Amino acid sequence: MFSAFKRSIPQISIFHRTSSPPSQMALRILQGALSSPYPPYAHTEHPLEFNLEVIEDRPPTPDQIRTILSYTNASSPDTLLYPYSGSLSQGKDRTPEEVTSLVQQNPKVLKWPIVVDWDGGRAAVGDLEGVKNILENLGKQRDGQ
Repeated sequence: MFSAFKRSIPQISIFHRTSSPPSQMALRILQGALSSPYPPYAHTEHPLEFNLEVIEDRPPTPDQIRTILSYTNASSPDTLLYPYSGSLSQGKDRTPEEVTSLVQQNPKVLKWPIVVDWDGGRAAVGDLEGVKNILENLGKQRDGQ
């Protein structure tokens, strides 16, 4: 009867590069938050509850890049990339399609991992502190803060 009042389980995705140490650490942090009390230093007995989608060694699609950029307030898809020696056409930023294609050709140029909270409108790009911030926000939601 009151199922309409249930909160949905947040959807978290990690675009994970298996050979990237920061990506490996982010995945461990996310998996730990699902299996152990989170945050570990707080006086809680409950892990976080979210659906974790692990996307290994594939970049986000162009549409996902657009969404991620809106969550991070970044203006250019190039913010997802490490400085790259390839030239930009006519000095313009790459399009999301060009970024996806470039990363498929050379995965090392992407700032792995990219972690996205699709329901909360948050994303962290190549940043473990950003991943922790996403989890802290999920903890606040869980605890009614």
